[in-house]
Amino acid sequence: MKFELLATDGAARSGRLTTAHGVVDTPMFMPVGTHATVKALGPDDLHAAGAQIVLANTYHLFLRPGHGLVKELGGLHRFMGWDGAILTDSGGFQVFSLAKLRKITEAGAEFRSAIDGSTHFLSPEIAIEVQQALGADIIHPLDECLAYPATREATERSLALTLAWAARSKAAHAAGATGQALFGIVQGGTDEALRSEAARATIDLGFDGYAIGGLAVGEPKPMMYDLTALVAGLLPANQPRYLMGVGKPEDLVASVARGVDMFDCVLPTRNARNGQAFTADGPLTLKQARYAKDSAPLDAECACYACRGFSRAYLRHLFMSSELLAYRLLTLHNVTFFLRLVRDMRAAIAAGAFGAFQARFFARYAVSSVDVSRD
Repeated sequence: MKFELLATDGAARSGRLTTAHGVVDTPMFMPVGTHATVKALGPDDLHAAGAQIVLANTYHLFLRPGHGLVKELGGLHRFMGWDGAILTDSGGFQVFSLAKLRKITEAGAEFRSAIDGSTHFLSPEIAIEVQQALGADIIHPLDECLAYPATREATERSLALTLAWAARSKAAHAAGATGQALFGIVQGGTDEALRSEAARATIDLGFDGYAIGGLAVGEPKPMMYDLTALVAGLLPANQPRYLMGVGKPEDLVASVARGVDMFDCVLPTRNARNGQAFTADGPLTLKQARYAKDSAPLDAECACYACRGFSRAYLRHLFMSSELLAYRLLTLHNVTFFLRLVRDMRAAIAAGAFGAFQARFFARYAVSSVDVSRD
């Protein structure tokens, strides 16, 4: 993997990430393909939306269908029919979300499957082994994600564990010699001193890029932005910076302004399945009766298939009738919206006009109250 920084405008950056499966322009948004598929979309839809990279989930693919089967069938790219780049997460967030079904020790995480209740164990070495078998372009070490709020004592313990696991993951990655890029994950909860310590210690271990983990888990939004700016400012300028699991359109704009390059979130797909479309003026909820006779497209500025061919009234009809086409069209639109947003930010940074872009965005976009979440 190669990363080139092409332009900066304040803390905002545009760059180019070159992987074995193509070039990815930054700032980037990665549609989430939890189970090796972006829900309701095929690879052709993703290409049409402008996707260059997708995220797949280590934890879920470990449980089903199993990394051994994926490897036997030619790796994740061939398995899901996607020829672009793939990033896999560590599985740490999913283990974190299984609060009553897991036990974490220095050795790793033992947990019960939410699918069938069977017991599994994920160590730093196994997490790397799984991701190497999947064949993703960018992989991550196993980490521990903390709930908010957490005491300083608990945060210190968790950070020490994450750093120890990071060192073990790096050793396992080197032994595998697969050529995949390995990103370190900066944890440290909401304590600024511990976040700074985590950033320095993770950088000292030496990774191909750096992820900021453990945010968007319930902390106040201003705190998330402040911690993002703090950590991004400590990370190497010549390597990519990834804010994990974030977020809403306004979070992407605010975080690019703070120096972040990479994002992922399930909101485009999850909200589509709940009848919500993102537009330049803010989210639009099709269940509302006012759209029953609305002949306008979802977003007049969007060139996706859903906006070119169908009205809000028709899309509302599909959704209220539980027609499957509703989920595809709304998902295609939402993913296209997010990818157009990062493309517009790249252009603004290159033109030295990101400040003006940010001001226009927030003057127009109606900020929603939808929670940032992952699936």
